[in-house]
Amino acid sequence: MVMCSTTAAAALALVLLASPASAQLLDLLPIGVPGGPWAQTCGACPEDNGCLCSACRLTPVDMGDAADFVVLGGAGATSTGPTELDGDLGVSFSMTVTGNPTMKPPHAIYYRETAGDKADRAFKSLDAAYTDAANRNTCPISLIGNIGGMTLYPGLYKSSSYLEIDGDDLTLDAAGDPNAVWIFQMVSTFVIFTDRKVLLANGADADNIFWQAGSSASLYGSSILEGTMMVDQTTTSVTNAIVHGRILARIASVTMDSAKFSLPEDPSPVTWPL
Repeated sequence: MVMCSTTAAAALALVLLASPASAQLLDLLPIGVPGGPWAQTCGACPEDNGCLCSACRLTPVDMGDAADFVVLGGAGATSTGPTELDGDLGVSFSMTVTGNPTMKPPHAIYYRETAGDKADRAFKSLDAAYTDAANRNTCPISLIGNIGGMTLYPGLYKSSSYLEIDGDDLTLDAAGDPNAVWIFQMVSTFVIFTDRKVLLANGADADNIFWQAGSSASLYGSSILEGTMMVDQTTTSVTNAIVHGRILARIASVTMDSAKFSLPEDPSPVTWPL
């Protein structure tokens, strides 16, 4: 891994930029150094609290056949109120969809009935994607508890317990890199409280944001999630919230109440600033 401190990195940048071979060497520059691959603010590197280096750059999680689904419920799904899904909804073997969410054409509800059908392929892809996200270990940055009010740059963020957004919004800042990736690992739960939002800045793309929770996720009134949320064990609730991404539950159910979903590669239903 590239190791850097802010002072040393700046000195290295001056040397490289003065070199005839600078064009070939720029990709080795740490993030935050002028001319480096990501013009990112220093201070996020887990090793030295200096610069997050290019060696820490992440690749997206491959969603495979789950990519077309905004909701997967391993133990079924429940919809109340005017819930709208601009993406597919799937449930696993012998599970049901309670209620009548509005499905925006051409999207539909799919039931996992036989091996190889669309829902079956989606759940298998979800298993692979969840495992991939949970097992990432490139330059992990430790977080726990409330991340409301923070600005987080691309990288792998790991909580030994839970994460929540409360008191203020969370900003994900790509620093001008359209391929920037965030992965959040949580042992237990993730919560976005009422009126709190995930905000995207400087080219951040919901299609490159992944949340992996070992237990469940809850989104409360007027909250906004950007990215793909993958959960494992218990019921995940979305109440009067906007999801620009996916809520995918491996063996748990998903409860939706007056929520609005759209796929992360589609235009955001939210216009910034709010």
